[in-house]
This record gives sequence, C-alpha cells and structure tokens, in this order.
Amino acid sequence: MCWVWIRGAIANMTRLVARIKILPADSETDMEVLADTLKKNVPQGMELKAHAKEPIAFGLNALVGDFLLDDAEGEMEKLEESIRKVEGAGEIQVINISRQSVKMK
Repeated sequence: MCWVWIRGAIANMTRLVARIKILPADSETDMEVLADTLKKNVPQGMELKAHAKEPIAFGLNALVGDFLLDDAEGEMEKLEESIRKVEGAGEIQVINISRQSVKMK
C-alpha cells in the first residue's frame, strides 16, 4: 500500500494492476528467464505480481504478466519503457488495466 503526503494530510494512493502480454524477441527466448529479468528490472514502486506462459503458434509462447503500479501520471509509460529495455522482450500489448481490488479474468 502506498501513502502520499498532500498538504498536511496522508492520502492512500490507488494501486493498479496492468495485465501485459510480452512477445519474445526471438524463438530462442526462455520465458522463465525473461520473467525473472522483468522482476528485477521494473521501476521502483512497481512489481511483477504474477505471470504465465500463453501459447502463440508453432511452439512459441508469450509471457502474460500482472504488474502492480501506482495510479499516477506517467507510471504506465515508465513500465512500458522498462519492459521494452529488457533483453528477450519483443512487442508488448496492454491487455487490461484495473484497480488492484478488482479481480481480472
């Protein structure tokens, strides 16, 4: 849970869950290594909460990750940029963004 100091009062900042599909850069990309690298390289205040492999075609898999981040301006752009910089990550697709308290299917 994040707290923000606003004019003498403490306010609770809403957390978001962003479900993002990450396609591999090439067919040799190990998705578990990619997930571990993403966990280590997300910006401060964000985290990869859960991930799963999703079949694409011809034995290729994508990584679908649930990332936690603050509901603040510029946070989603920071997350997307950090994912693109990770070796082995190709194209990304934002599937869903929701408040943390809401369950996504």
